[in-house]
Amino acid sequence: MIVYDKQFLDDLALLGEANSLKEAGFISKEQRDLIKKELPDFRGNSNILVRLGFFLLGAFLYLSVCGAISLLGLSGEQSFFNVCCYIFAIVGFVGAEFLANHKYYGHGLEDAFCLGAILNVGFAIAITTEGYELVIAVFVAIASFVMYIRYLHLLSLLVFCLATSAVLFYGLFEFGPVGKTILPFAAMLVSAAFYFLTKKAISNLKERYYYNGLLLANSFCLVLFYLSCNYLVVRELSVMLLGNEILPGKDIPFAIFFYAFTFIVPVVYLVQALKTKDRIMLWISFLAIGFSIYTIRFYYSVLPIEVALTLGGLVLFAIAYFSIRNLKNKETGLTFKPDRINSSNAFLNAEALIVASTVGLKPEMKSESPMDFGGGGFSGGGSEGTF
Repeated sequence: MIVYDKQFLDDLALLGEANSLKEAGFISKEQRDLIKKELPDFRGNSNILVRLGFFLLGAFLYLSVCGAISLLGLSGEQSFFNVCCYIFAIVGFVGAEFLANHKYYGHGLEDAFCLGAILNVGFAIAITTEGYELVIAVFVAIASFVMYIRYLHLLSLLVFCLATSAVLFYGLFEFGPVGKTILPFAAMLVSAAFYFLTKKAISNLKERYYYNGLLLANSFCLVLFYLSCNYLVVRELSVMLLGNEILPGKDIPFAIFFYAFTFIVPVVYLVQALKTKDRIMLWISFLAIGFSIYTIRFYYSVLPIEVALTLGGLVLFAIAYFSIRNLKNKETGLTFKPDRINSSNAFLNAEALIVASTVGLKPEMKSESPMDFGGGGFSGGGSEGTF
């Protein structure tokens, strides 16, 4: 299903690890350049600003093609309007296929065509179904999943995660008030189940090029799990979806559970992140703690905002100061010293890279010796009694 050759993807992974090892100081720039020279060439950009620039260029190209098609179909009027987004989606798929066949990977141009194709699929289904949200979400999820499986496009996988969540939400809406009532618990259970599934898939992963996608899905499940039963989210959705009017002195059903969930889950994330040294979970836990504080502040104003911000800043400063003081001299475990390698997967093929850079990834060559040995008459002694 993947359009790229698997050896090509393995070589890209090796090149990424070579860059990490070079940044960490384990191999020299010359060794890294030698590895890059011997590996297949591809068109990609590691600089996010350059990639964004090529994305804008690709979007302009995509819109130009779609605009030219629209000029040809103006005579069709309503009939063309009903099918134009399908045609535009096909243009996106064809463009993505063309760029992938020419080894564009992480370049920026293919981002415009992949995302444009998914967007037009959504518009096309919306026109056909007159805005039926559940069907739109299903087809967008299918299109984005195909884009990821075919081109390993991470942004398409993010769209797939969002569209799959929308399928769950709109699917429960079909059951009326009952579905809307159980929505937080259903989202919580589904996100927890997929978190453990993706975690297991990462631990058993053999194809390295799926690692980033699984990591993205795993992190998305953590965020969805927390937001599914956050008190602020649940309370505002109950007002919006069920029309519940929460009078002064009253609260939503199971309020104690949602309060406890809002504060316990970020702490669990933080402890687990420190225990497993999971940087992504650590950042998610910090964001969750901040949003939990905002949740309570949104409904209960204990202190004036300027006093609360000042005290919060002092507490954060104290935590940061004492943490740095206690961790700055540690060499192992949780430490304040900078990482020599940012990627946790960088040592996966370190030995192979170092060996390859030493021998130059070239076949062994036999060299002719300038000395002419031979002629020995005594078990290869090399001497016949003459000079």
